[in-house]
Amino acid sequence: MTSTVSGKALIHSLYDRPMSGQAIEERSFQLIDEETPAHGFSPEQWVVVRRMIHTVADFGLLDMVRFSPDALDAGTKALLAGRPIYVDSSMIRSGLSLPRLRSVFSGYREEDVVCHVADEDVASEAREKGLPRSLFAVRKAVPILDGGIAVFGNAPVALMELNRLIMEGQVRPALVVAMPVGFVHVVESKEELMSLGIPYVAVAGRRGGSTLAVSVLHALCSLAGNPVSA
Repeated sequence: MTSTVSGKALIHSLYDRPMSGQAIEERSFQLIDEETPAHGFSPEQWVVVRRMIHTVADFGLLDMVRFSPDALDAGTKALLAGRPIYVDSSMIRSGLSLPRLRSVFSGYREEDVVCHVADEDVASEAREKGLPRSLFAVRKAVPILDGGIAVFGNAPVALMELNRLIMEGQVRPALVVAMPVGFVHVVESKEELMSLGIPYVAVAGRRGGSTLAVSVLHALCSLAGNPVSA
């Protein structure tokens, strides 16, 4: 398929007026700022929300993103301290940029981003109990969840299990990124989390996903490195 009646492919416009990947991203953020209607986010919160909008090209998120009052401070402090990061899917672990994490805390290693969903012992227990693997993956992560960062972009059951652990006093994460997506237990799991007094960034309703969860962590890395104008 061609882009003009002349039959010239659209890519030639980029050949003629080159833009680097960084320049395209900067222009994208500029367009988001220009096209976004008035909102009530603080400058720091907007760094996160803008990154999320950029990830999915959807201004509908403006009405869905929720922050606890202490979320950004708690999240950036946890990253600066190199706290471990628990994620509920391999996709999030693959999507998180280790160089970005290291720009905040140079000691971050691949093994500091933890996902137990594919572990054989987790899968075996899930088969035995007839419950989702994500639940047992969270239980296995208890040692790092207390004081760590918990990131959910996939499994509402995992978030519900974390909520139980918080309510029973077993863990207190530094920050929870609560963005599981779907139709069953999704809304309720987020609402419960937001009632627990734990620092959180969440997407209300059924929306969510791994890419959004990753974008929040990347935005927090930017804030940690440049708190005013990240």
